[in-house]
Amino acid sequence: MVDSLDITEVARRTGLTTRALRFYEARGLVTPLRSYNGRRHYGPAELERVHQIVMLKRAGLSLSDIGRMSARRPIDLGQLIEAKLAAIADQAAALKEARELLLTIKSRIDRSEPIDVATFCSLIQQKDIVMTDANSAWAAITDRYMSAEAKADFAKALPLMGDDSVHQESEQKWRELGARIKAALPLDPASDEAFGFVREWFALLAPFSAVATPAMWDGSRAMYADIDNWHGTTSADPGFDGEVWRFINAATSIAISNGKPIEGLPTWFSNSAKGDTK
Repeated sequence: MVDSLDITEVARRTGLTTRALRFYEARGLVTPLRSYNGRRHYGPAELERVHQIVMLKRAGLSLSDIGRMSARRPIDLGQLIEAKLAAIADQAAALKEARELLLTIKSRIDRSEPIDVATFCSLIQQKDIVMTDANSAWAAITDRYMSAEAKADFAKALPLMGDDSVHQESEQKWRELGARIKAALPLDPASDEAFGFVREWFALLAPFSAVATPAMWDGSRAMYADIDNWHGTTSADPGFDGEVWRFINAATSIAISNGKPIEGLPTWFSNSAKGDTK
């Protein structure tokens, strides 16, 4: 194609990986051109879009924020910037805490105290243990509900859904949405407000929807249908409870029955599966 670049050249020019470019495509942030044999090509407009994504991420915007801006959805830029400044403040606090820890240990070393590498590493591991416990808890739960096929599909799809920072950002978004829905209950699942929550739900679910197979959906539905039996008893926390899950199921079922468009709903997601949404 004339005046177009392949994905490898775009990666070289932008400093991104080809996997990141494919992930942005899966999120609907950029749509490269396709040649007759299916190869991706980026024209001037697509290349400019990639540069915009890089710049907006440097400013601290999440991929969800960038997606909303590119879709020209209503967005309060001032409020968004305030939220990002708050997040940066949290990061600064974490860095300050790490610096103070390092300075404390250094002062002990300067006083010739016996601080060896093992002791130093054990202090650092304290935060890692929390993350490991959560991962182990999720593994124990998914083992109950996921088929061998679903587990294999998840293993292949997980890298396409982003790195650890993306997953952590997603977890925070689920907690925030779950808390807002919980605060709004009881709420008529047929109301406009309920439909707004459904749209937000599937917007957050978009990275999963883009790569999920029927086996992955079936396993997830089975797991969350039984959420009352495990939520609150483990460190695995999806960000919402059974009441929120059942409300979203009901609101989604009504929206589908009424023919309301839900962006991010898989094309094969039939009425037989309506309401089973994560």
